[in-house]
Amino acid sequence: MELKKRKRRERGVTAKGLLLVLFGIAFIVVGAVVHGQPWTTPEMLSGLQLDLSKTFVSIGYFLVFAQVIASFFYQPLKSAIDERDRNLEATFSEAESLKSRMLELRSDYEKKLSQAESEARDKIQSALAEAQQMREQILLEARTLADEIRRRGQEDLERERQKMLVDLRAHVVELTLTATEKIVGETVDEGAQRKRIADFIDTVEVKN
Repeated sequence: MELKKRKRRERGVTAKGLLLVLFGIAFIVVGAVVHGQPWTTPEMLSGLQLDLSKTFVSIGYFLVFAQVIASFFYQPLKSAIDERDRNLEATFSEAESLKSRMLELRSDYEKKLSQAESEARDKIQSALAEAQQMREQILLEARTLADEIRRRGQEDLERERQKMLVDLRAHVVELTLTATEKIVGETVDEGAQRKRIADFIDTVEVKN
């Protein structure tokens, strides 16, 4: 029922319009029927040249043509304007929906971007901390290796020094024995002489 009323309104035909048309036709018929009757031109209004039959017909034509104009011009125009308003409203509603969706997408994008930046900063900080830890570990190993090399070098130097001292003592003993034999002119007790010379060298080393 509502759909029929809506379609009838879109065509410009309403119950009120039909009633006005019927009234208009009735006025036209009445005007035509009473045309020429004496009472339609009262003497008291003769100065105005008023004819009630023509007045009825004019009113009838007005009602009919008014409804015709309303049905075929005003109602379609009003329907077109209403349709345009509905389209504009739908367009504005869609635009608002798109705007809301865009704002939502922008918010999600900014949130994800902020999260990505935070994760990137965390990864960079973690990488820097790991690099610093590796650097400290490398420096520690380098210092340890340097200390070890230095210690080994000192040990090697000490061993070389002791070896040189032993060789020097042996050489001094040999020279002393040779010199003593030449001076004395005979072979001395080599063992006793070596011991005396070694004790003398040890005494000299202790003093130094």
